[in-house]
Amino acid sequence: MLKEEYYVFSSARRTQVIETLSNYSFDVLVVGGGITGAGIALDAVSRGLSVALVEMQDFAAGTSSRSTKLVHGGLRYLKQLQVDIVKETGREREIVYENGVHVTTPQWMLLPIYKGGKFGSYSTSMGLNVYDRLAGVRKSERRTMLKKKDTLVKEPLLKQDNLKGSGYYVEYRTDDARLTIEVLKKAVELGAVCLNYAKVEEFTYDGQKVNGAKVYDQISKKTWTLQANTVVNATGPWVDTMRQKDKINDKKKLRLTKGVHVVIAQSKFPLQQSVYFDTPDGRMVFAIPRDGKTYVGTTDTFYEDDPIKPVATDVDIEYLLESIRYMFPNVHVTKTDVESCWAGLRPLIYEEGKNPSEISRKDEVWESPTGLLTIAGGKLTGYRKMAETIVNKIVLSKQYKKAGPCVTAELSISGAKGINSQNFDAYAHYKAKEGTRYGLTFDEAYHLVRTYGTNIDDVFNIIHTLDVQDGERQLPLDLHAQLIYAMNYEMAYTPADFFVRRSSRMFFNINSVKKYKQPVTRLMSKYLHYTPSEEQQYRKELEELLYDASHFASEEAYV
Repeated sequence: MLKEEYYVFSSARRTQVIETLSNYSFDVLVVGGGITGAGIALDAVSRGLSVALVEMQDFAAGTSSRSTKLVHGGLRYLKQLQVDIVKETGREREIVYENGVHVTTPQWMLLPIYKGGKFGSYSTSMGLNVYDRLAGVRKSERRTMLKKKDTLVKEPLLKQDNLKGSGYYVEYRTDDARLTIEVLKKAVELGAVCLNYAKVEEFTYDGQKVNGAKVYDQISKKTWTLQANTVVNATGPWVDTMRQKDKINDKKKLRLTKGVHVVIAQSKFPLQQSVYFDTPDGRMVFAIPRDGKTYVGTTDTFYEDDPIKPVATDVDIEYLLESIRYMFPNVHVTKTDVESCWAGLRPLIYEEGKNPSEISRKDEVWESPTGLLTIAGGKLTGYRKMAETIVNKIVLSKQYKKAGPCVTAELSISGAKGINSQNFDAYAHYKAKEGTRYGLTFDEAYHLVRTYGTNIDDVFNIIHTLDVQDGERQLPLDLHAQLIYAMNYEMAYTPADFFVRRSSRMFFNINSVKKYKQPVTRLMSKYLHYTPSEEQQYRKELEELLYDASHFASEEAYV
């Protein structure tokens, strides 16, 4: 094994992390470990501020692992005349990509145009052209208008009746949870102290001003006080719940909407080209090929239940299947073809009288009389800009002379130092060949490089310490190394942390979760010293997640 001092962000070091959080006072306490909170932590610490971050679940366990997994400029918002959002997020999309090329990749998208449909050839061409200009799209990725014949060459499965052609443009696909983890890892590398499964129970005050929080560690069952000059509420769907612990001075509130995605094997839905299409009820839906699967989403409905565990219903699933059958009439899919699915919540600023699809995704920041800062709304793509806005406010209000300017527009996240869109493919092939020396196949090593970027050397070092010839190993070599890395470098504490948010296997390779859930749990229990009740709890949690994700599927889906 590697030396323990290198494990700065390790689940095995929770005790030391808690001691640090409880023994020091910080400039900024961020409550919430999704992409918004992670971005704020990175921005603040990169300016020279001391930063603590706590998350009541696992990092990215809420909205930030349950999105459509696209870093995009929001073409739909141009149609709603939300020009500022299109302009800002379109340009942020490029920054997110260049600062983390191993977790974000360009994805060409088809926007089919039908006679009598909501999109016309001229309006689509003009709209995409404006989109390119507003978003500052690079020349090689600017939109092209395709005729019917060329559209069907790109995607033969499309409905042909009344098809006139399509717009062809670039979006960016990402792994939302891994993006969040890599941002957090960079923040930790720069000095932030971050902890998952740490729940804020109440705020503390100096007179009438908030100066920290009492935090309950859900692993050790201990409570401690965390002191900070500024507290930021970045809890997504739990923003209002957190504000209720403080004094509220306005009538702003969130309205949660639920989005569901389904995953279907390419053998059942052999999509070869990402498609963004409108459904009969006017909603827009994505269909995206990825890793031998096709995933489709999202729904958009108001959500009133417990935000801790949103699930896909029969109605949600059937809506998406009907959408598939409508746009791809030769694809005959049923609920039993759904290998896995996920449901996520969007925390939107409430706007009376608007339906879920019409509510703006714009972010807002507001401050209570006690000084508690809250940020809500927004999109995955805009996380860096949201962080810049709120840290600017903190620096100005606290007059931190030690704080420098925002540098995150040029700051590579963890795993991306020294690589960019021009050299990453060459780097990935070079390192994948190196990985074959450790007992991996080229494809296994290539997948690991694409996942971890320049952190691949740490993964290879772990593999080097494992006995490649160990006949008793119950996990494949690459999976074993990923698990050790997740515990030591990414603070994964439960099997669900690993299968859902560190590897996305729950969504895109659910068969491997079913196959390896027992040895993964045993290894984590041994390494992290679970109590018997903890091990039982985490096994049950994983089984429940498996059920929620896959109980629609037939047994044949896993053959």
